[in-house]
Amino acid sequence: MNVLNFAARWRLWDGGRRYDPRPGSRGEHVLQDWYGTRDRASMFYDRQLSDQLTPKMVEFIGRMEMAFIATSDAGGECDCSFRAGTAGFLRVLDERTIAYPEFRGNGVMASLGNILENPHIGIFMVDFTRDLIGLHVNGSAEIVTPAHMQELDRCLPGPSLPPGRQPVQWVLVRVTEAYIHCSKHIPKLIPQSRVRHWGTDNPRYKGGDIFGIAAGGLGRPDGLPPAPGDPGDNGTVVERPATPVALAGPHAISTP
Repeated sequence: MNVLNFAARWRLWDGGRRYDPRPGSRGEHVLQDWYGTRDRASMFYDRQLSDQLTPKMVEFIGRMEMAFIATSDAGGECDCSFRAGTAGFLRVLDERTIAYPEFRGNGVMASLGNILENPHIGIFMVDFTRDLIGLHVNGSAEIVTPAHMQELDRCLPGPSLPPGRQPVQWVLVRVTEAYIHCSKHIPKLIPQSRVRHWGTDNPRYKGGDIFGIAAGGLGRPDGLPPAPGDPGDNGTVVERPATPVALAGPHAISTP
């Protein structure tokens, strides 16, 4: 253990006996004091951190087509996953409640499994194409059925959606904090059209063994082969915009 870790852990233990009214974790506070950023952090807490969604946050969420979902199990083992859909797939029920759909995937249920053990969740949304800004939403999650979600949100599209686009479950998130992710390092991307094979099991459309796990014999010995066929093809749609492609040139990434 290095000197910083030793000192930080001692101060975490010592600080656990005192009440600190500031937002954030004890670890944050220890490092803010250690590196002399407490005043800067306090300004951020006061001006940028909210315990509910503002109207501009609601508008921002409503036009997002992707989000990154962070969860952990009861032991703190973390996972970060990606969710995507057309604008509006992230639902805002009120200023303290949002929801996102779980579509048919690889069957692992990593995020949902973590939520069963530990409801804490972090959602990160970022606008790569227009405002070049990000939004963090943290809260407590629970898994709900599509039928229950339909009761909570009467404006949801019904079961007429094509296979692969119909949610299997929904995740309901009670917002505890929401705050900005600054724009200075967010790259500018250009949306391009592509075919998205919603719900497919075809390895060709899922990326195959691009990282060489199967070819290198590095997979789990009890791993199962991909399911045969491609039942999700009837859910295939062509839409714009979809996966962004980075700009070339000097403006690809803004500088601090």
